[in-house]
Amino acid sequence: MREKIIKALSITKLSKKKIEELVEVPKDFSKGDYAFPCFVLSKKEKKNPVEIAREIAGKIKGKEFGKIEAVGPYVNFFINQKKFARDLIGRIGKEGDKFGRGIKKKEKVVVEFSQPNTHKAFHVGHVRGTSLGESISRILEFNGDKVIRANYSGDTGKHIAKWLWGYQKFYRKEKLKDDESWFAKIYSESVKKLENNKKGEKEVEELNKRLDSGKDKKLNDLWEKTRKLSISSWDRIYHELNTKFDVHYFESWIEADAKGMAEDLVKKKIAKISDGATIVDFKEHKNPGLNVFLLLRNDGTVLYGGKDMVLAKRKFDDYKFDKSIYVIGKEQDLYVHQVFKTLELMKFKWADKLSYVPFSEVKLPWGRMSSRTGDNVLYSNFKEEMIKIASGEIEKRFPKLENTLVYDRALAISIAALKYSMLKQDINKGLVFDKKTALSFEGDTGPYLLYSYARALSVLDKAGYKKQKKYDIGKIHECERKLINKLGGFPEIVKHAYGNLAPNLIANYSYELAKTFSEFYHNCQVIGSEEEQFRLKLVDSFSQVIKNALSLLGIPVIREM
Repeated sequence: MREKIIKALSITKLSKKKIEELVEVPKDFSKGDYAFPCFVLSKKEKKNPVEIAREIAGKIKGKEFGKIEAVGPYVNFFINQKKFARDLIGRIGKEGDKFGRGIKKKEKVVVEFSQPNTHKAFHVGHVRGTSLGESISRILEFNGDKVIRANYSGDTGKHIAKWLWGYQKFYRKEKLKDDESWFAKIYSESVKKLENNKKGEKEVEELNKRLDSGKDKKLNDLWEKTRKLSISSWDRIYHELNTKFDVHYFESWIEADAKGMAEDLVKKKIAKISDGATIVDFKEHKNPGLNVFLLLRNDGTVLYGGKDMVLAKRKFDDYKFDKSIYVIGKEQDLYVHQVFKTLELMKFKWADKLSYVPFSEVKLPWGRMSSRTGDNVLYSNFKEEMIKIASGEIEKRFPKLENTLVYDRALAISIAALKYSMLKQDINKGLVFDKKTALSFEGDTGPYLLYSYARALSVLDKAGYKKQKKYDIGKIHECERKLINKLGGFPEIVKHAYGNLAPNLIANYSYELAKTFSEFYHNCQVIGSEEEQFRLKLVDSFSQVIKNALSLLGIPVIREM
């Protein structure tokens, strides 16, 4: 409906983009379903905005509008609610899981996200980037793009050497495990034991050189085995987070190529040797704000920058993408732009197809986490704590429910709580995650959204609802009108989320939709009312749209709480 109004307002000669910006939804329904302010036209045409509003209201006609009126400098649009409701219900029923799709660009897009390192913790902070990347991927796919989900992980370097040192020193007799908490424990203990330990640090340096040379077969075999086990420990986590990847890249695959690219950069005078290290000095390229970009250390070992340069090229060689999106923590902002600018200086034709979605870090109520020091909260431990809380809530409501069903529901609720809390907030804002707040069955939470969906299905089941049954529409109640308008706004929200790579828009919409449904449910009797069939259609439409919205967030719905 918004699109139809924007089209009707094309008579103003304003651009479509400007009209989109100006059309608003009044908080008071007595002032219409949509409103258009005429102040901009007043400046342009040098006429009174009240007069312009009257002229526009007199020119626009259409069966979809119940009434169009000028009130002061505003043109207020009242939708033909009965026609709109019937058309909308029909469209939702017909399109089902596809309702909300709009733009169909069909571009090939690589989305890189999650990026855990082997031999380290997969902690709560990883969940935000993982949830964000998966949701962005789903939004792109929903709008017709071909998405390649890519995960890039560090499996070489100093942190690996520290882990291997700790394992050989203190855990040599233990059987190797594919358990991320076991890997995290050894790493964090190694870090602590290396503090003020010059002998230990020297041993780690030596071990790292032996590992880098590839000549120590016994050490290499241990690295290979533990690397594979560390990677396999992620499978369960990604399954629980409803996330998948099409390709995994690893630092060990691209180190050799990174050295070659660094040498090439020096030959082309984009980079230079400074105190033995290979650097790009952006002052020399008229970008002083980007400072100095390190590619190789003075001992010839490759730094992250050199590897990311090669990775960007490899992704293009592998997929010939139209766009490559990096979902990376905001603290890497300078570094990411250094990579992008260096690729531009190298005159790669696809360098302008790279984009960056930065997200702020996750903190817990007591402060920030760090896998480097071991001061973090493991995803697996945190998840089990949340399941325990959720199980208690379920058992209060369903004391006779089987333990396996309690656990399954508690897991689904916990994942919804965790992912929704990570996605509902603007990515530029830091996030303080509190598990008790996130697990509440009321308010702006994932469990509340799951509950809203389950309640809708419960109403439909109790009524023995059949989709094909005919229905009449009488006088539309204000709560029905609000729900109809909110349901109709979903495609517009999807469009904006797609254009801005912003899952928080869909998360916020989901909560507003669930609140609107709750208001409808409490104020409009469904089963046994004269309007039963129409209202059941609204309940069914709500269940479909909230399901679609949650699917775009990567949150599976459940039939019962």
